[in-house]
Amino acid sequence: RAGKDLVSALCCGLLTIGPRFGGALDDAANMFASAQGNGIAPKDWIEKMKKSNQLIMGIGHRIKSLANPDQRVEIIKNFAKKNFKSTPVLDYALEVEQIPTRKRANLILNVDGCIAVSFVDMIRSCGAFSQEECDDLMSFGTLNGLFVLGRSIGFIGHYLDQLRLKQPLYRHPWDDITYIQELAGQAS
Repeated sequence: RAGKDLVSALCCGLLTIGPRFGGALDDAANMFASAQGNGIAPKDWIEKMKKSNQLIMGIGHRIKSLANPDQRVEIIKNFAKKNFKSTPVLDYALEVEQIPTRKRANLILNVDGCIAVSFVDMIRSCGAFSQEECDDLMSFGTLNGLFVLGRSIGFIGHYLDQLRLKQPLYRHPWDDITYIQELAGQAS
């Protein structure tokens, strides 16, 4: 917050959102829906992505793994399976997940990926939208918009809490910032 007003603090927080944080939702939805919709086998799709040196958005987590699953993913997955008419894109993503986790246990379907594929299945199976309307919703950035909306509420709450608790500007410890450690290692 650094003495800034609420709107300035919110804008600064929102500027931290990008394709690897928050922006992964739309990309994951489009990637998985396209691959599943085109009938590409999960193994073939992963090979194609590897050959084109392209990340699969919605796969991978720094901390969570097969042995330490993200409970948010489990809740979303179970909710979708129980309440949506069909979950072909989620099913496809879960098949994809089985392949990279053979090599590294943390290459799981992460919460962004699970939300993304579940959103696609929800809008496609609810009967309220045509296929074209579903594709439009995904191409407009709807998921990233929903992410930004929720994150904005969190940023505002954090700002107000800092004021209420009379906390100074939070500075994360330098030795815990991975990219700074990597840069320091490169300089030696």
